[in-house]
Parts: sequence; C-alpha cells; structure tokens
Amino acid sequence: MVKLYGFPTTTCTRFVALVCKEKNIPYELIHVNLAQDEHKQPAFTAIQPFGQIPYIDDEGFILYESRAIARYLIKKYPNQGTPLIPVDPKAEALFEQAASIEAFNFTAFVVPIISEKVFKPYRGLQPNEERVSELLASLQPKLDAYDLILSKQKYLAGNSVTLADLAHLPYGTAFYGLGADFAEVFDSRPNFARWWKDISGRPAWLAVKDGA
Repeated sequence: MVKLYGFPTTTCTRFVALVCKEKNIPYELIHVNLAQDEHKQPAFTAIQPFGQIPYIDDEGFILYESRAIARYLIKKYPNQGTPLIPVDPKAEALFEQAASIEAFNFTAFVVPIISEKVFKPYRGLQPNEERVSELLASLQPKLDAYDLILSKQKYLAGNSVTLADLAHLPYGTAFYGLGADFAEVFDSRPNFARWWKDISGRPAWLAVKDGA
C-alpha cells in the first residue's frame, strides 16, 4: 500500500489523495506534525530535503513533489479508475497544454492570493490587500480565456477529464471559499462556472475535500 506522508488538510496532500481516490489506489496517510515542525527535522529532510509535504513511500520507492507523485501513480495504474493522462500522442499533448495553462494562468495567481488572505492571517500577519487586488486584476483576463476554451469543450484538454482539471481543485476551492466577491469571479463566467461545478462535485474530491 502507498504510504502518504503529509497533513490531511494541506492542499498538496489532498491533491495526491484525490488522485488516489480517482484511480482507486489504497493509501495510508502518515501524519506529519507541522505544528511541531516535524517536516523540518533531520529525519524528515534526509528524505525530503526541502522540508515540505507530501511525499510517498511506495514499497520503498520514495517520491516527493505532488505533481510528480500524481503522474507517477496515474502511469503506474493505467487500467484502473479514471484515465487521467491520455496515451494518444495528440491527446497527451493537449493534456500537457492544459497542465501548463493551469500552472501559469491559474495557480500562479490564485496561490499568492491564498497566501495573502489565508496563510498570512494564520501567522498573525496582515494581508496586503493592494497585492490581492493586483493579482485579481491579472487573473480576470486569464479566466476569460478559460471561459472561451470551455465554451468549445467540456474540460480543459478536451471532452474527458484529466489531471489538468483536477489540479485546480485544492487551491481553487480555497479561493472560492474566500467570500462572495471571490466566488463571483468563477460564477460570473458561465462556461467556467459549469466546468467548476462539474469538477468540484466529483465524488473523489468530495471524499478528500475536508481532509485526506
């Protein structure tokens, strides 16, 4: 069984758990005590030198970085669960295109907004609202492009769900939950809103949304 070392409510731990659920891969969550900086201790950094979660131990094979873990698990178990990475060269190229869209036109803006609005207050710091406004202004035209793409197809890489769609869920859910003004950024775009409702309602995500 895959051992998933992480913390149940962190975004990247839930992302790996989501892939396990989609692929019907059993896993054991090994809690890493972030409050006591367990991830910064020598025993941990000897395995994950950056002192970050999650990592997996798959029968002695150690792998960190959640995107790498997701791709590894999908390719190791191609014939079970949801086929999240296409094998046809053209379809795979469209998947890679969609994965780049997610990384550079969505996550690159949403993560720093979450950092300002969630992580800073958690550490007792004041968010930089001017920075949030700048990031939102930059995100808006990116989501207009999403809306155009999704007016022509069901998902970001075509008409089948892929890892590129699911990668939006952990941070996108946190963004959507920031309040009505942030939810409206998604809801005001009909094609984007339809797609978001689809992927955020998947049983695999609902199973890990509140904890891996």
